Amino acid sequence: MQVNQKLSIIIPSYNEQDNIPKTFTTIKEILDASRIPFEIIFVDDGSGDATYLRIHQLSQEYSEAKGLSFSRNFGKEAAIFAGLEASCGACCVIMDCDLQHPPALLPEMYRLWQEGCEIVEGIKQSRGKENPLHTLCANSFYCLISKATGIDMSKASDFKLMDRKAVDALLILPERAPFFRALSSWVGFRSTTIPFEVQERTIGSSKWSVWSLTKYAIQNITSFSGAPMQFVSLMGWIMFLASIALGIQSLYKYFSGSALEGFTTVILLQLIIGSVLMISLGIIGHYISRIYDEIKARPRYIIDKRCGC
Repeated sequence: MQVNQKLSIIIPSYNEQDNIPKTFTTIKEILDASRIPFEIIFVDDGSGDATYLRIHQLSQEYSEAKGLSFSRNFGKEAAIFAGLEASCGACCVIMDCDLQHPPALLPEMYRLWQEGCEIVEGIKQSRGKENPLHTLCANSFYCLISKATGIDMSKASDFKLMDRKAVDALLILPERAPFFRALSSWVGFRSTTIPFEVQERTIGSSKWSVWSLTKYAIQNITSFSGAPMQFVSLMGWIMFLASIALGIQSLYKYFSGSALEGFTTVILLQLIIGSVLMISLGIIGHYISRIYDEIKARPRYIIDKRCGC
């Protein structure tokens, strides 16, 4: 049995001033009842409201409440890694601030960890009530990322418990734009799953718009997988085969004495080839920009304030 049995709970928070007190008290009541030693680390991701003020107030009242505040908005992935680096527990749980990840499952996740599971991953049974367009975009994203990474993420979530060994393995990875959900599966270790129903958000609304979800999808697919680069090669081979077919057709018409209508064919070919080239250059350019960002090796985040830790 490990000497350190503390559970660290990492909660990325962006404009969640109304959720902070409720989230803390809800989790505290559950863990106190189960006699689980814990700390709760809220990571304020450059919020524009009183999120950090609420965190600071809690840290003054409760020793279990701790907080970090970024100098600006660096994104959820950066907030997760900042919380993991600041944690001191023998295991860590990542969960959302809006209580859509059910805190009632924390004792069961902790028990599975005590039995030897090093990663306990929350698997969504359903996505709850949400905008149909948001659901469509989310499902499309998970379909794309699953195919690109080779990891089934259709029901995966950020709600998971990780042993300190797994956390340390994540923290030594050098990439500037990590994809936590995929990397936490990539590192391996003994794992199990626990199903959960996404709870209704009682306060506020989701910070994820269709545009932000699209940017999130592009960033994470390209940061974790080279699959889009294979798309460039695939399109090249498709165009090569199409050119062979068109070449055979042109030669047949030439030797059979029938004229090949050139203007329409040339225009269509120019449009198709031009589109493929521009898309391909865009994909390659995006990867070059990612390489540029990695080479600069800027920090994933900058901490402006901290309390309790």
